[in-house]
Amino acid sequence: MVRRTGPPPLRRRSEPFAGLLSIIVSQQLSKASASAIWARFEAAESPFDASALATRADEEFRAAGLSRPKVRAIRALCAAMTGGGLDLDALARLDDRAVHERLTAITGIGPWTADIYLLSCLGRADAWPAGDLALQIALAHAFGLSRRPDLKEMRRRAEPWRPWRAVAARLLWSWYAHAR
Repeated sequence: MVRRTGPPPLRRRSEPFAGLLSIIVSQQLSKASASAIWARFEAAESPFDASALATRADEEFRAAGLSRPKVRAIRALCAAMTGGGLDLDALARLDDRAVHERLTAITGIGPWTADIYLLSCLGRADAWPAGDLALQIALAHAFGLSRRPDLKEMRRRAEPWRPWRAVAARLLWSWYAHAR
């Protein structure tokens, strides 16, 4: 894979709140669509502040292209942060399972979002977003599978790559981009 695609890009987010917002914006969208919406959202709101975002009207979010579910997720995230229930700096000191549990307790943040946050914002070496569609397609293609693997098979196939599953994910994403 590396011979064909070159070393995979790291793509780390240094600011946890902006990173998590970006991941929420990217949920269930193509990379191009997510990038366009993120650019509009970032231009309108950056620097990001949970208290300020909490006061924004839905129409302001919608003007950037955010769907109602994403607006709900962002509002829930801001409420968790401003209400003291979520401290992203403290979250970074927890183990992967605890981070996953804390994030998925917030409305609109599911396993995929938590997994991507672990990988791209916290830089966790063993993060494995098994529910990522591009990752599933890449794994099927790279291993000559006749169908896209489900979550259970994705987890099973990645088990030998512990504790470096995030490296495998980055390689497979590069493979996916190369194959397209």
